Amino acid sequence: MSVNPDSSDDQQYDSPANGTDGAVDDAVDDARASGEASGSEVARLQALADENWDRYLRATAELENVRKRAARDMENARKFALERFATELLAVMDSLEIGLQAADGASAADILQGSQATLRQFAATLERFGVREVDPQGEPFDPALHEAVTMQPSDEVEPNTVLTVFQKGYTLNGRLLRPARVVVAATPERAE
Repeated sequence: MSVNPDSSDDQQYDSPANGTDGAVDDAVDDARASGEASGSEVARLQALADENWDRYLRATAELENVRKRAARDMENARKFALERFATELLAVMDSLEIGLQAADGASAADILQGSQATLRQFAATLERFGVREVDPQGEPFDPALHEAVTMQPSDEVEPNTVLTVFQKGYTLNGRLLRPARVVVAATPERAE
């Protein structure tokens, strides 16, 4: 049998209206018309038609099961995509709660040290999940990563260099989450 989808042998299988059962019925009708049909030939052709119909039903059911399984997997992926991230953030939350409980009677230096440790823990958690900090202090201005809040004349650095960072930016696996809000150096005005 040819596997070419354009071959005339396979054309009878392409149309639902002219499926396998139709091809077998046509063969039975042709055999009867020519007077060659025997009971065993008709039974054989009918068994072939039944077998092909069963295969079709099973393939259709399997395709529907795959579609439903894929939809269910996509829904679960959407629902629980942040599960690992949220679990990691719980450790940071616990650290903040412990720090607040320990703040009663603690010195300012101890509270500061605990806050810094919690901030490092939080930054490390973000880093593990591909969140990177964009802190462009002293770097050339990049409109793809930075948002210029204002420009300020400066003799100290080259024009279009970031002078001050108001708010750090962040990327997620290379994609910008939030641009860094910055002040950009401008060419100083010269008095003549």
